[in-house]
Amino acid sequence: MTEAGSILFEYAERIFSLADAAEGQMKELVGLSAGHIKIGASGTLGVYLVPDMIARFSVSFPKVTVDLTVTNTKLVEAGLRDRAFTLGFIEGPFDDTILHARHIGTDEIAIIAAPEHPRAASRLLSQELTNQAVIMREPGSGTRAIVEDAYSRVGLRIVPLMSVSNTEAIKRMLLAQHALAYVSVLSVKDELRRGELTIIEVADLRIERPLYMVWTKGRAMSPSSKALFDLVVATAAAYGG
Repeated sequence: MTEAGSILFEYAERIFSLADAAEGQMKELVGLSAGHIKIGASGTLGVYLVPDMIARFSVSFPKVTVDLTVTNTKLVEAGLRDRAFTLGFIEGPFDDTILHARHIGTDEIAIIAAPEHPRAASRLLSQELTNQAVIMREPGSGTRAIVEDAYSRVGLRIVPLMSVSNTEAIKRMLLAQHALAYVSVLSVKDELRRGELTIIEVADLRIERPLYMVWTKGRAMSPSSKALFDLVVATAAAYGG
């Protein structure tokens, strides 16, 4: 194919893509009787928050299909930039040069243990945790990076007993042995409610991270995406997000 032909082919692809998008949005305008939302979410949100939002949305809009991909923040950003996703949900920092964001809440990264742990009823100092048997997420995890950064800011270095790449595996370890772990409070909300796990307060160090819903700058939301956006905003407001 000649260079001119390649350019023409590229423009034709864009035109057909825009035409398909326009046709899809026209169908959605009729009472949201159709629609397709592609969501990218980073780990904690994608497992412990977004599925609940999708379930609520589907009750009101059963004919709108939703795809959820759980990945990491960088890949959510890339997917939004490349139009693989229409909405994203991420924790912590993001590239605000390409994304709009709506703050939807705050997640605490806390020391969690079984109620039977010898220190369960006590308050700890951050210095003590450098010598405790603490389980943490694997190197490269956003959760671990936030904890290590918080300790670094107060001149401390925390060396974990072990590194585990799966939060559910960490929870099972806590239930089975006398260990402590730094994990997202959002990820253990059900276990905390049932009394299976408990938060141990670290008196001199509180670690939090913001939670965001994000979308691409310069890209209009489809009616179905806007409906999900409105539901998430309303839900976040109800919980003080």
